[in-house]
Amino acid sequence: MKRTLALLSLVTVLAATGVTAGCGADAEPSAEAVSLLVAGTPDELAAYRALAAAYEQAYPGTSVDLIEASSAKDLMTRVSTSIAGNAAPDLFLINYRNFGQFATKGALAPMTARLAAAGGSLHEQDFYPQAMGAFRWRGEQMCLPQNISSLAVYYNRSLFTKYQVAEPVAGWHWNDMVATAQALTRDAGGQTVKAGEPEAAGVPVAVHGLGVTPELIRLAPLIWSNGGDIVDDPAAPTRLTLDTPAARQVIQDFLELPKIGVVPSDVEVETQDLEARFAAGKLAMFVSSRRVTTAFRAITGFEWDVAPLPQYRSPANILHSDAYCMTKASTRQNAAWHFLEYALSDPGATLMAKTGRTVPSRTSVATSSAFLSPGTSPARSQIFLDTIPALRPVPTISTWPEIEDATGKILENAFYHGDPLDKVIADLDAATRPIFQRGTAAR
Repeated sequence: MKRTLALLSLVTVLAATGVTAGCGADAEPSAEAVSLLVAGTPDELAAYRALAAAYEQAYPGTSVDLIEASSAKDLMTRVSTSIAGNAAPDLFLINYRNFGQFATKGALAPMTARLAAAGGSLHEQDFYPQAMGAFRWRGEQMCLPQNISSLAVYYNRSLFTKYQVAEPVAGWHWNDMVATAQALTRDAGGQTVKAGEPEAAGVPVAVHGLGVTPELIRLAPLIWSNGGDIVDDPAAPTRLTLDTPAARQVIQDFLELPKIGVVPSDVEVETQDLEARFAAGKLAMFVSSRRVTTAFRAITGFEWDVAPLPQYRSPANILHSDAYCMTKASTRQNAAWHFLEYALSDPGATLMAKTGRTVPSRTSVATSSAFLSPGTSPARSQIFLDTIPALRPVPTISTWPEIEDATGKILENAFYHGDPLDKVIADLDAATRPIFQRGTAAR
């Protein structure tokens, strides 16, 4: 009931401030119900409910059938099974790393022609090109991006102040982050705890300096920053290229983190995940995308902010972007497009930006107070916009989700159990080569 009242309150406020005003779409949209499949946390799903309600209020007679998946994995399963069963939703929201498998099957309705249509309210130049490009498949704009995020370092400002540690600045090096994490790894008495020192034996860590998941998408921007790459050909990859000196250095540095004691163990993470540990004040820094912002805004025990991702030779970051895709089997494509015109217009994008969850892909909203939110954490939201020129996507290949799954298991085991570097790289290559061979790239 409280969530329902909050939703109604949000829609009422938005209406009073003009956020539900017309977006330039047809004056009389179809009254057909549009189905939209989304996934997210309770806060994220509440935001999509607010968006659907605002659209229905802006255009009386319309309706949005919001289908809520419990997780990204659940959403992928639902999209796959619904398409196979000829019961696909009109629209679904998906990350660019996962949409290739549906594009290659011809399950999506291209949006190129609709964007180019004279008199339309959405135009390619309204959006950041990095996000638009991630959803192109063989020359067609297949989906329209809702957001354009990247990795950032969330940090507990109160801990930095308490222990008189300098806050991160733009251009800081990976080694700077490691040194900062060591300075902030503390026991219950507030004393530094460094792995390998005699006095550290048996001393439990109360606050770890850093939290980061051992995944390929966390390593990729660091490898790019060091002058390397993760695949042999970004346009048509056939294998990982983690055996280069640039990539080897990054992987080795990454795998050293548990050995120097600045990150929680696998047992500790199993007990309490990294996001929850940061919110509880048990992590000084946490590497994540914009998606955790909504949850962190509920923190009351300390001040927090965001810093740029550290670098090696030059700035680099990885694109995180979700987009609305329209299914080719939809019989309500005009009605679905009209909803997209609203959802990605200034009014619709402003509504989603106010949740804090996303960095809007629409430039006019990303640079407005709706996203930058003066007086609201994180104070340094501009960092997400400053990072955009350095963003790179992972390859668009139909089997990329499988590649992430395969590499994730190997990297996690190596991170927590100390596998030798040569074995890790060999295992990653052996596990993924057959998956690349089965993949279809967006040539």
